[in-house]
Amino acid sequence: MNKQAINKTNGKAPILVTGGCGFIGSNFIRQWVATSDIPVVNLDKLTYAANPANLADLPAGCSYKLVVGDIQDTNLVRSLFKDYRPSAIVHFAAESHVDRSVTDPESFLNTNIHGTFILLQEALAYWQGLEGTEKSSFRFLHVSTDEVFGSLGANDPAFTETTAYSPNSPYSASKAASDHLVRAYNHTYGLPTLITNCSNNYGPYQFPEKLIPLMIANALSGKALPIYGDGMNVRDWLYVEDHCEAIRLVLERGVTGETYNVGGNSEKTNLQVVGTLCKLINEVDPSSDHNELVTFIKDRPGHDRRYAVATDKIYNELGWQPRMSFEEGMRKTVAWYVNNPEWIAQVMSGEYRNWINKQYASVESLVA
Repeated sequence: MNKQAINKTNGKAPILVTGGCGFIGSNFIRQWVATSDIPVVNLDKLTYAANPANLADLPAGCSYKLVVGDIQDTNLVRSLFKDYRPSAIVHFAAESHVDRSVTDPESFLNTNIHGTFILLQEALAYWQGLEGTEKSSFRFLHVSTDEVFGSLGANDPAFTETTAYSPNSPYSASKAASDHLVRAYNHTYGLPTLITNCSNNYGPYQFPEKLIPLMIANALSGKALPIYGDGMNVRDWLYVEDHCEAIRLVLERGVTGETYNVGGNSEKTNLQVVGTLCKLINEVDPSSDHNELVTFIKDRPGHDRRYAVATDKIYNELGWQPRMSFEEGMRKTVAWYVNNPEWIAQVMSGEYRNWINKQYASVESLVA
């Protein structure tokens, strides 16, 4: 679909989504297209974890445009603002896997910090040139993570929007820096920004380097299920469609300059998560007990013990709360991966296969 068609759809200006071929971004676009007639322009570099096939089955004739490119490309970003005149930016594009940030921190700093800076600079120049309702209604929504807050003790209260930042990995440090930039552009220049900090997402289309899809893919293939350390690290789990609904609500009704935590209210240890997955996969394939595939490996450097976010603010101010229980969400997630073996096979190749082989090459020697 060309830019003229995008610009003219229902006379409504499009939103610009960055990283829309990734896990959360593609789920967001799918939900957006299903619920809104506002066009979408998707800027994505199509790195290893991005997959345009995630959006290949969007309804025919929907107002969607993929632009392949890097958020660090100033000229490209500037041209997108000029050509499409978006009404909002929803910024997902980021390097997001902690393990990779340990071995390759530079790419995280480049994309997550410098890339966000370029977007902010160009968004600011564009916004300053707008007038009337176009200017007053424009929004820049930055999607971030709970990992910027650091690690919680077993009995500590959940992170709130005012918790001091204390990132512990190159990934979380780069996201913390990008959060600070977004906040600074609001405070210094008045750019109407919004920030969401989410807990661990799961659901369809998640690249299998993350815990849940990796465990599902390995279990379905009869491979070892590698768990770091003692498996007692705790995360709050958020079904991706719930997260996307929260982002849409913050974009529509959130107060500019504010931050909103988005959580699933489902704290689980990694062992509990994998145990639930094994139970569900045993139902699909009862020929063996997939719990026997669990393998404990040496913990990764700087592995945070527990994350959890309080969702009082987004509930009290915007009326959002997660719809999906952990058990129902996990059942839906396992069913999706079981029913989409071609998708798994397609993404678990090339650069990803090389990385996963390196990361878990010597499982026996890494047993804790």
